[in-house]
Amino acid sequence: MPFHSKEMLESWLDEFADLGYSISSRVKVVPQDGTDGADTGLIAMNLLDALTLTYIQPEPLGSVHWGITFEAREYDIKMSAGRALELSAELAMVSALCTFLQTKSQAMVDAADPDILHV
Repeated sequence: MPFHSKEMLESWLDEFADLGYSISSRVKVVPQDGTDGADTGLIAMNLLDALTLTYIQPEPLGSVHWGITFEAREYDIKMSAGRALELSAELAMVSALCTFLQTKSQAMVDAADPDILHV
């Protein structure tokens, strides 16, 4: 079961950006308490003009599989076609980041136990 500290996730965000991905300055690693009180880290952001809190974390917690959660909104939003295009680019970045985090988590598990058979 992988453990993702705040520092580890920040380094992974830096690595993701170094690969040439355009990462929003609104993407942040925030503290998240684990079951034993340890800081497990959580990646959160507010999507462009959508005022929707979005976060990426292992699903279920401790898994190598990552998911994206979009919190419920109280109000409808309206935007121009140009802003919708910008939002779609940001959603593509979030999707790529989620895949990157899952790949990094799986690599961490594989390095810890190279005899694991993946199905």
